[in-house]
Amino acid sequence: MKQSFIIFSVLFYISCSNFSDEHFGLVIHGGAGTITRENMSAEKEAEYISKLSAALKTGYEILEKGGSSLDAVEATIRVMEDSPLFNAGKGAVFTGEGTNELDASIMDGETHQAGAVAGVKTVKNPITAARKVMEETQHVLLAGDGADVFANEQGLEIVPNSYFHTERRFKSLMKAKEKEIEKHGTVGCVALDKKGNLAAGTSTGGLTNKRWGRVGDSPIIGAGTYASNETCAVSGTGQGEYFIRGSVAYDIAAQMDYEKKSVQDAAQAVVDKLTDRGGTGGVIAMDGKGSFAMPFNTEGMYRGYYFSDSELTVKIYKD
Repeated sequence: MKQSFIIFSVLFYISCSNFSDEHFGLVIHGGAGTITRENMSAEKEAEYISKLSAALKTGYEILEKGGSSLDAVEATIRVMEDSPLFNAGKGAVFTGEGTNELDASIMDGETHQAGAVAGVKTVKNPITAARKVMEETQHVLLAGDGADVFANEQGLEIVPNSYFHTERRFKSLMKAKEKEIEKHGTVGCVALDKKGNLAAGTSTGGLTNKRWGRVGDSPIIGAGTYASNETCAVSGTGQGEYFIRGSVAYDIAAQMDYEKKSVQDAAQAVVDKLTDRGGTGGVIAMDGKGSFAMPFNTEGMYRGYYFSDSELTVKIYKD
């Protein structure tokens, strides 16, 4: 009887320990740029807070039920892609030719598998197309018409390019043709599931008035997106050319790996380096224990987090 009681006590302790140590959650961004209280109406601020909160709740519910970090990242980003508030999916900016070309990528921190699409014009949710590339092909990145054809073959929701046209973004194109304007709105998510696996994803419409098939950092693994259980998951937003040249997402992971920096120190060091080189933007990064960072060098960044041991939190401004 005494031996049975000891065995039961040990099993109960292990069970309780596992439960108390269970830590999961996600961090998101909706773009960085000149985002200040002065240029934001109360109504628009409320819209952003509502949509960012809805995205966080979507991903959190998946994680809470034991879903994978990959599932959470994809579903969370789809919420933002379906909103005209962000420069991704429905709210994508216009190219110089008056069309919309979208990019996205996703990466699994457990397997290091990744998928991406660039310059797609008819896929309603590019993040889902990116995941299909990862899971259904031997490739990492598909671009242009080939990516659209692939998405159609995979049974994804296909829409006419006019679906992405919004009056707000068209006006931005007109202004951009007159002079250079500030641009923001790329969306991203990093997540940690109950099994301790990390994942990251990023989706964007690119730059207003972009030309010649320009592709930014968002679909480039190691530049705008990266995930490894050994280090961290990262999604970036900002001037893509600088993120590509600096391998920003991987640089954070590398500093954690080689220099044994914390995720906070590594992320801040990389954003500082971005600043020194003349680039603007920000990142969200999270390690395998759920510690995270959201540094940026602009006046604001739409961002938020929701963890099993914290309240849902959304922030917009620098302060």
